[in-house]
Order: sequence, then C-alpha cells, then structure tokens
Amino acid sequence: MTYARVRAAAEHIAKVGSITPHQLAALQALDESLSDGQRQLFTELWRAQGSPAAPPPAAAEPAWLAPALKIIKEFEGCRLDAYLCPAGVPTIGWGSTRLIERPVQLGDRISQEMADDLLRNDVEMRHRELVKLLPLIAGWPGHRVAALLSWAYNVGLGAVKTSTLRRRLLTGEDPVRVISEELPRWDKANGKPLAGLTRRRAAEVSLFVGQQLQQQIPGRVTTQSPFTTLLTPHVRIGEFALDQEARRFQHQHQVDTAAELAAFLERVRRQFGGRPIIITSGYRPPAINRSVGGASGSEHLFDAPGVGAVDFYVEGGNITNVQHWCDREWRFSVGYGAPKGFVHLGIRRGRPRVRWDY
Repeated sequence: MTYARVRAAAEHIAKVGSITPHQLAALQALDESLSDGQRQLFTELWRAQGSPAAPPPAAAEPAWLAPALKIIKEFEGCRLDAYLCPAGVPTIGWGSTRLIERPVQLGDRISQEMADDLLRNDVEMRHRELVKLLPLIAGWPGHRVAALLSWAYNVGLGAVKTSTLRRRLLTGEDPVRVISEELPRWDKANGKPLAGLTRRRAAEVSLFVGQQLQQQIPGRVTTQSPFTTLLTPHVRIGEFALDQEARRFQHQHQVDTAAELAAFLERVRRQFGGRPIIITSGYRPPAINRSVGGASGSEHLFDAPGVGAVDFYVEGGNITNVQHWCDREWRFSVGYGAPKGFVHLGIRRGRPRVRWDY
C-alpha cells in the first residue's frame, strides 16, 4: 500500500461524503491489507482532509409563497386536461397557460404532480417579475405580496405593467387604498363582469388588508357587514345580494340562513373538483321579487327564520350532474333548473322535502 493510494482514498471520501456498496467493499478489502502504521497514516490524512461538511440547511420558504399558493388554488381549481378559461385561453392545471416548452393546447393532459410544479414555478417566476415592476413590494408582509401575486397570476404581468394600480403605487399612494379601489375593477372577461372574478378580487382585497381566508362565525357576520365578508371560505355575503345594495339582507336570521346555504355550497364545490360556485339569485326583497316575476311565497324572500334560497351553477361543471348530486344530498327543497342552467336550493324549515321543475 503506497502513500499515494491511502491519500487518494481519504480525499475521495472527504470529497463525496458517501460511498456506494461496491466502494465500501473495496475499502473493507483495503483495510484488511493495511498495516497498523498505514492505518494510522490513513486516519491522520482523514482528519487533515476534514470530515465531509453537513449540507447547508434548506432555505426557509418566503413568507408570501404559502398564502399565494393557497388563494390561487382556491380560485383557480385544478384540471388535468386542457380547457378554455372564461377568456377563451387554453389552460391546464391550476390555471397555467404554458407548459415547460410551449403554450397549452386543447388535448393536453398532465399529472397532479406536474400541475403543482407548474403552479409553484409560475408563482415564483411572477414574483421575480413583479418585484421588477413594483420594487416596493420587496418590503411588504407576505400576505400583501400574496394578494398581489394572485391578481398578477390571474391577469398577467403585461396587464400589471400598464395598470393604473401600478402607477398609483409607484407614485407613493397608500397601498391599502390603492388595492381596495383598483383590484375590484379587474372582474371582467371580454368586457363583461364575471361573478367568479368579482369574488376573487374581493378575497384578494381581504387578504391584502389582513383578513384571513377562513370561515366566518355567522353571528359575527351582520346585515351591515361589507359585501366582501366571507360567510364560508369561498362564499361572500355579497353574493347573496348579487353585490347590489338594494338586495342587502335586512334581518340577522337572513344572514344565518344564507350561511347554512353557503356551507352546503362548499360541499358542492369540493364534490366537483374545487370549481367556483356562481350564484345567480339569492335574496330578493319583495319589490325585486315582484319585478322578476317570482312567486309570492318564494323562498328567495328569506321572509322568516329558516327560510331562504339560492340559485347557482358550478363554473365549468355539468349542471345535470350537479343537480343529481344536490337532489341526493340536500335535505330541503330542490328546484330542477338544470335545463335552464342552474340549480335551486331552498330551505323552509318544518315543511316537507319538495322537488319541482322549472
């Protein structure tokens, strides 16, 4: 055994920090061939090289990453087959419009793991670009950055660059005021407001100003609560009013009934892949109920404790399948509105479980 071979063995172990089974067998054979003096030499060389350094601890995730992924996932939903988003753009996974090497095309299919990777990569890339467009966000708390990232992920960095929101922030206006005023304006696709986008912008504003995306306690949500207030993780009180002040609840029992309906809508959302729930009719004050031709005893009047209704559809879902599932799972009234594009869920506590066609 030469000095060079002993030194080479020590250097190799010190460099790689681990050995394969066949290398271990070779070293065991080598050890058996060493004299006591050579073993001493090997030990000294090993100490001189230094034992392999432990790998550096993994860097902590940035504070904005988890809340950004959470809010995006809650509003995007995940689909492993390519589809057209409301704006007509081929989309896949958690709202990605590009695969690694090219734009998404109809007919593409990916795994859940790839969908999650695409989302994380997209969010991290958008954060880097967003900091270039708005350097001041580098010093913001994580929840504020996350809210802005959700918006940027949805509308695109090009829209961020030319936005009034960006211009106002760069001129030094109060960020809370700017976000509260500007984000709600971004609720349109092809020039038309979409309920899903209205809901998303409201959640982003709530996250930005510090309200967490969590279920509210119905008793704390009142008739005077802002329309952005969440009854459940994905349903705002304003959705039951179609975000119209004329349809605002007048009594606390109406809020509590809406919360019960919203809780079931959360079950519908989970059952159908996390797709957004779009409310088309909620509370109708008597004058509005008459103007739309509603029945004089409509559940939409919310005219007594334990009475109320909501009409809805699942964005991108099969309305007939949604209706069948609700028919089986909802213990109160169901109106079969699927041929007209919606499902009616009603509550009239103490009355028989009824079904009807529209």
